[in-house]
Amino acid sequence: MNQIKQLHAHCLKTCLDETKDLLQRLLRVPNLVYARKLFDHHTNPCIFLYNKLIQAYSVHDQPHESISLFNLLSSDGLRPNHHTFNFVFAASASVSSVRTLRMLHSQFLRSGFESDSFCCTALVTGYAKVGALCCARKVFDEMPKRDVPVWNAMITVYKSQGDMKAAMELFDSMPCKNVISWTSVISGFCQNGNYAKALAMFLCMEKDKSVKPNHVTVTSVLPACANLGALEIGRRLERYARENGFFDNIYVSNATLEMYSKCGMIDVAKRIFDEIGKQRNLCSWNSMISSLATHGKHDQALELYAQMLREGGKPDAVTFVGLLLACVHGGMVEKGKELFKSMEEVHKISPKLEHYGCMIDLLGRVGKLQEAYDIIKTMPMKPDAVVWGTLLGACSFHGNVEIAEIASEALFKLEPSNPGNCVIMSNIYAANEKWDGVVRMRKMMKKETMTKAAGYSYLVEVGVEVHNFTVHDKSHPRSYEIYQVLDEITRRIKPDKSYFDSKTMT
Repeated sequence: MNQIKQLHAHCLKTCLDETKDLLQRLLRVPNLVYARKLFDHHTNPCIFLYNKLIQAYSVHDQPHESISLFNLLSSDGLRPNHHTFNFVFAASASVSSVRTLRMLHSQFLRSGFESDSFCCTALVTGYAKVGALCCARKVFDEMPKRDVPVWNAMITVYKSQGDMKAAMELFDSMPCKNVISWTSVISGFCQNGNYAKALAMFLCMEKDKSVKPNHVTVTSVLPACANLGALEIGRRLERYARENGFFDNIYVSNATLEMYSKCGMIDVAKRIFDEIGKQRNLCSWNSMISSLATHGKHDQALELYAQMLREGGKPDAVTFVGLLLACVHGGMVEKGKELFKSMEEVHKISPKLEHYGCMIDLLGRVGKLQEAYDIIKTMPMKPDAVVWGTLLGACSFHGNVEIAEIASEALFKLEPSNPGNCVIMSNIYAANEKWDGVVRMRKMMKKETMTKAAGYSYLVEVGVEVHNFTVHDKSHPRSYEIYQVLDEITRRIKPDKSYFDSKTMT
């Protein structure tokens, strides 16, 4: 700053106009207050200076200043160019005002830039950010010529709204797709919980030799592998990431760590965690702590947390979910209480519903049902079905009818069509020989026409697909062939009756 001030003083003394250079230097620091004063004292500002300052305000989260500056253009006898609109569209989206964006849109059309692809892409993105999906689509549809970035922008709009059907319709209509196009739909399916479709799209992308997955693609598809248990594809993605130099990217390495953890390869996950080393961020620590906790390595999870604190790491709400899970699986009630208490007292983190849920699970498993119920009554938020379900499950294990009835009544209101709650409550009554309660639960199920959903008996990974089966399942498209093979296997392993008859005779 001292050098800039010296240069400014020299310019004033020698009457040299170095405003462009000074402004750019100030924006690199950045010192927006000084830059604005310099701009305001300039007698003849040009569109370049306006654009630089409008962009700077937008980038540094001062969108109102960007729009205000844009409105001063005409008073200086200047007309905005396509760069101006690019920057101000981004700013107006941050203001979250549809009205402001529409006013800018009308000025944009009057300025004759409606065919500018960069501006239209920024406008589509801007409308999406303020929630005006119809306006974004109208801009897209009215474009005389669309390039790949604007197609990608519109797909991203639908993806962000969770409308993957519309996103796929656009994707299929694209005359030319790039890696961003493919990655957008893959990440969209993942973010909306359709992991099978995300993985299928990635496999289709691999067949398209005109595009090559990048580090964002790998990061987007690994969660699908994690949630589907597609370990072989996950391993292949790790090899690909290493071969292409993507593994230095913390997002790729964290996603790989998470994938191995969810696929049960906890030792491999720990090896990757150690490999990340000093690059570890909070996500790395949280993933490893949660993985150790859910795989029964509760002591190691707590040791890792202690290491994290020693290395200067600051936990967040997610960290404590993992820690409390470790206490749940390890039956460490006092340690769980200590950690829960430290959230607010030491780390200034307000417990969320999932933290209370962990505490109820922890207390419920060791039979402290009244204490668990007291927590529910004093929670600062309304308990959901997961919280009440956890308490009901604990009551089922310990045979507590009184608290079970309280939990089930709450669940019947929250989940009136869930038969599982009636089944659990019926089993609790039966275990305590309260047959009138069993009859009441059965009548309730008949009245509400509830049927218990069958659980999956098998999950089979074949190649790149995971197939789910229930008992006596015939919904699979190749069920006839499957049953033929099963019958043949049964026939072959069935004991030969004549062999046993001959053994009996001898």
